[in-house]
Amino acid sequence: LIFRTDRYLPHDIALHSIRPVTDEAHARFSATSRTYRYYVTLRKDPFQESRMLRLHFPLDFDRMNVAAEQLLHFTDFTSFSKLHTDVKTNNCRVTEAYWRAGAEPGQWIFTITADRFLRNMVRAIVGTLFEVGRGRLSEEGFRHVIEALDRSQAGDSAAAEGLALVEVHYPADIYL
Repeated sequence: LIFRTDRYLPHDIALHSIRPVTDEAHARFSATSRTYRYYVTLRKDPFQESRMLRLHFPLDFDRMNVAAEQLLHFTDFTSFSKLHTDVKTNNCRVTEAYWRAGAEPGQWIFTITADRFLRNMVRAIVGTLFEVGRGRLSEEGFRHVIEALDRSQAGDSAAAEGLALVEVHYPADIYL
């Protein structure tokens, strides 16, 4: 079977393999973890403009990493959820959250993995981490934002540019 992905998929979506699954498998609800990356650059680069958010202010990524590590110790992320969503719980289990330098000078990548994400959660976390990186919010203040369970306590959501879903894991028993 030959499947021409260029005919059916948008240019910004890639398909690397297809595997048959059980009839009960669900693309969203069967997943056991997802990983998002948020790409930022501190330098103007017209070739990366559609893939990265260009920032016009310096950030302290060490402080942002200290704050991000706290995400691993909480489960209720109401403070980072879009308001008035129809979900049964705002609980998620974050298993990794960190910033690292990108391939080019001035590029940074935030990686976050969890069993599930709330609507707008990653962008709200990144926007709040920007406040930490700018010195407007302490690492302890970031923890208080999480504990407040109040979206108004968190920073603005980061722009959609730069956010990418990069990996989804499923249990082995859904595959045929």
